[in-house]
Amino acid sequence: MTQPVVTAGRSRAAAGLVPLLVAGVATAAVCLWLLLHTGSGVTLGYLGGPIALVAAVYSCWKIGSSIRVSRPVRAFWRALSHSAGLLLIGSCISLALSNNNAGLSLVAAAPNVLGIIWVVVAVFRLPLGDSSALGWARTLLDCVTVAVAGTLIFWYVVLSFAPDATDLDTRAAAGTVGVLSLLVLVIIGKAAVVPNAPVDSLALRLIAVAPMIGVTTAVLLIAGSEGPRLVQSVLTGPLLALAFAAAAFRQKHVLAHPPADATRRHRSLWDMLPLIGVVATAGMVISVSAREMDGRERAVIVGAVLIVVCVVARQLLGLRENKRLLNGIRTQQVQLERLAMTDPLTGLANRTRFGAALAERLGAHRPVTVLLIDIDDFKTINDSMGPALGDQLLYQVAQRLRNSSAVRELPARLGGDEFAVLIDADEIAVAEDAAARIQQALAEPFRVGEERLLAHASIGVALAGPGDSADEVLRNADIAMYAAKEGGKAAWVRFEPRMRQEVVNHARLGSELHNAIIRNELFLMYQPVFDIVTGRLHGAEALVRWKHPVRGFVSPGDFIPVAERSGLIVPLGAWVMREALRQLSVWKAEHGAGAIKAINVNVAVRQLREPGFVDEVASVLAEFGLLPSNLVVEITESSVADGRQVRETLQALHEMGVRLALDDFGTGQSSLSLLRAFPVDVLKLDKSFVDGIADGEDRGRLAVAAAVAQLAEYLGLSAVAEGIESEAQLDRLRDMGYRLGQGFFMAKPLPADEAGMLMAADPVVAKY
Repeated sequence: MTQPVVTAGRSRAAAGLVPLLVAGVATAAVCLWLLLHTGSGVTLGYLGGPIALVAAVYSCWKIGSSIRVSRPVRAFWRALSHSAGLLLIGSCISLALSNNNAGLSLVAAAPNVLGIIWVVVAVFRLPLGDSSALGWARTLLDCVTVAVAGTLIFWYVVLSFAPDATDLDTRAAAGTVGVLSLLVLVIIGKAAVVPNAPVDSLALRLIAVAPMIGVTTAVLLIAGSEGPRLVQSVLTGPLLALAFAAAAFRQKHVLAHPPADATRRHRSLWDMLPLIGVVATAGMVISVSAREMDGRERAVIVGAVLIVVCVVARQLLGLRENKRLLNGIRTQQVQLERLAMTDPLTGLANRTRFGAALAERLGAHRPVTVLLIDIDDFKTINDSMGPALGDQLLYQVAQRLRNSSAVRELPARLGGDEFAVLIDADEIAVAEDAAARIQQALAEPFRVGEERLLAHASIGVALAGPGDSADEVLRNADIAMYAAKEGGKAAWVRFEPRMRQEVVNHARLGSELHNAIIRNELFLMYQPVFDIVTGRLHGAEALVRWKHPVRGFVSPGDFIPVAERSGLIVPLGAWVMREALRQLSVWKAEHGAGAIKAINVNVAVRQLREPGFVDEVASVLAEFGLLPSNLVVEITESSVADGRQVRETLQALHEMGVRLALDDFGTGQSSLSLLRAFPVDVLKLDKSFVDGIADGEDRGRLAVAAAVAQLAEYLGLSAVAEGIESEAQLDRLRDMGYRLGQGFFMAKPLPADEAGMLMAADPVVAKY
């Protein structure tokens, strides 16, 4: 059922494993070369470094360019890709100088030194625990302590083993690499033990292999023999690349599969490095004093060192309890931050995180596209099946969005049944491909409980333009999404600037319509319904019209959609209902038995959702002294399928005695099934089936029109043919068995007084 989604997920997982495999194979090849090396020519052994480091650069860059991850994580992995790039340059220099037996020069070591510094920059972009000034001061003191101790150790211990022929450049380069590597170990150690750090702790530990290799390399370059130095020299590049690629693979895995216990704190001995540096320095002080001072002076030095050690130990004991308390606070803080940025039902990013990511990209003037996704008819599914199954459906939709999104796309749930995807591109082809991909992912049926459901979506696509804000891009996507719904749903539409003007015009028209209801600019026209057999007036359908003081007559096709979208259809519909029933009471008072028995009023689905609609109808009927049978409520097929609340409202109206007419019958996809669940009294054949039936050439329309007449007769319902415009149509419909009809051939919509004239004594008005 979800095979395309699973395949996409597996392909991305395989793609993420490729750089690690390349680095691993390159490292294994170098190890094999070392086993087979005969001592002549070492250029081949150095080839593994550049190859493996290219894979490392790529794997780090992929995470750093993904908008799915948080900003600190992206910044860290981007900086790490830069560091791997510098190490790649250093490896290439080593390859170029592979046949030169000279020691490591400062020029050759410069890219490696810069790469190590860039790792420091990358790690410093992560939270290192306490971010206050005091916390940064402690971190700086730890770094200074390790740097001083490392320098002393290299100067006093490591360099003492250097051969006399070792040049100053090699000594300086090795010492610089060694001390910087120790600093990186300290900083990574601090980042690795921060609870719920954005970068996975194991990934940081894998990266820590790199500075360990740096320290080992520095020591071997100074104090190692020729064999170990060669091994370390050719293996440094591949091992560094393997560490970076393994860390990137681990980070991708954690991002795709977050651990269940995300709040666990990882402990490490690396935060003990400053203390180890103090102890090592103290040992050297004691060692030096033992050789160069007398007994009393040595006692003072040893005592001072012991005091320092005791003070440090005391501080550790005092800080242990504070750390335990801080860890609890930090864990709660991270949990709150995660809740604030994640949708609890689906696990996707929520509106807050999505908006922040969108604003960040727009602020950096980077390309971005937004896809706004709304599940079609979700309210019907939710009402009919219950909110629990509705939530299951939303969860499954979210998983398909997650699995069908590319690495550089951020899926999110904005609320309800509304989702969004942020794309790191502003190309039309890329946006359209993403929209089509999502449509395909949602096309397969969903297994929800014991049911298999189809849940199509309407998608609005908006490419960010110069100067657009996050709100503007989302608003544009929303406009395009509603255009997709109005175009028939289950489709996607790309935003165009003209759509915004249309929305502005609709909003302006909506404001004027609101005023029109208050200022009595609206009026009703009445479309007569005739008995097409006798020619007598049978009823009338109330049609609302608007005469704008400036625009003149505004077409219902223009202002009715505005009323439905803005919610003004509720007060507008209430006004039409009241005015139509008032007019019917006037006709009954004026014409008595000659007046029509009932008035037809169109009711929108939004009105049927109102909790007090049935009571409102009953109140208006009672106010004008009318019976429920004097009202025919016309609704569309889509209204009936809207949900449980609408069906209950219609059932209540039917039980009260109000007659219900199914308008535009035959145009929906489930007309026949509606007749079983819907208490219908009247079927109104849609005008599209009346057009063209006079000549008899359109057999499809003839068949539908005849079938509706027979169905109505069989079920004991009234059948009304709409849109009769010629005598030939009238004759054909009469022959089919239709008794009632309306259309311009018999009468156009009339003002109340002209419609009343048709109700005079002996009202035979047929002209056919």
